[in-house]
Amino acid sequence: MCSLVVVAHPDPESLTHELGRETTAALSGDDRSAELVDLAAEAFDPRFTKADLLHYRGEGPTPPDVVREQARLDTAQQLVLAFPVYWWSMPALLKGWIDRVFINGWAFEYSPGGRLVPKLNQLSVHLLAVAGGDADGYERHGYTNALRTQIDHGIFGFCGANIASTRIVYDSETTPVETLAAEVNSTVEHISTLAPAL
Repeated sequence: MCSLVVVAHPDPESLTHELGRETTAALSGDDRSAELVDLAAEAFDPRFTKADLLHYRGEGPTPPDVVREQARLDTAQQLVLAFPVYWWSMPALLKGWIDRVFINGWAFEYSPGGRLVPKLNQLSVHLLAVAGGDADGYERHGYTNALRTQIDHGIFGFCGANIASTRIVYDSETTPVETLAAEVNSTVEHISTLAPAL
């Protein structure tokens, strides 16, 4: 079992990074390996450029940085995304990574008859979102469902990947450090327990 843990947060001391590090450690060893990818530290460019557009149109090669990310994912059976919730979604850095990497011809393609063919059926995905708001507010306003519809179904379901789990750490800015540490441990243990069965 090979896992890719992708973190999208500019502060390496953030709760998001702690989740990423702890998850990577838990998914390593015992015939398992995990690679931690810090998109901010690696200065991944999330902008969908003219080169990306030319590739999409079949008029140019896949940009080298996108090829590198796809190669990382090609070796993984499991993808873990750790990110803070910005405006009820993922940060632009992570969204841009998905926009540029999960592209036609690699993550999905259209058959000659125009039928969609998902290509990431071998990939299981865990989503770890860190939210400033509380669980009650997320449920009351439908934010949890909005996140799941957009990310679980709209992105990964479209590409054929399996959503193995979605965990949201609520009240991240007001909860005592000890309580957050327990939530991190619970989340990591949950993912680690699921991993061998995938």
